[in-house]
Amino acid sequence: MKTIENLKIELTTEYDLLTKFFEKNGLEISEEEPVPTDTLKAWKISDGKVLVAAATLARREGRYILDGIAVEEGYRDLKLGKLLLDLVIEEIKALKGDELYLVARAPGFFARSGFKQVEAQAAPQFFECFTCPQYGKTCHPQIMRLKIQ
Repeated sequence: MKTIENLKIELTTEYDLLTKFFEKNGLEISEEEPVPTDTLKAWKISDGKVLVAAATLARREGRYILDGIAVEEGYRDLKLGKLLLDLVIEEIKALKGDELYLVARAPGFFARSGFKQVEAQAAPQFFECFTCPQYGKTCHPQIMRLKIQ
């Protein structure tokens, strides 16, 4: 049985490992980003051998973004995504930030944590989605923002 007690959460700089993990879990990662991204912190959760969840906090044009968050399918019932999201939010608070942006493929998950959808026209223009030929045709992600108290 998989339990959270058997897992270890830690900061990481293994960005190649995280990129492969995010891609494996359906996130699109691009090396050619239209706006430079400064990765601030990344967290990984593993069972000592296998990476089971990860999240990356970054900045683009002075704004905080969740640059990736994913949990292996067999571990999603352990609420690891919420745990990682809470770590990201606490880090932004420590940095005196007041909002977090993301592109959501699972908007319901983020809405339960207080994120609100932002219309594309009102969103910062630094998300790759706007330039993707699949945007609005076969892919319908939601741009979301969390106001942080």
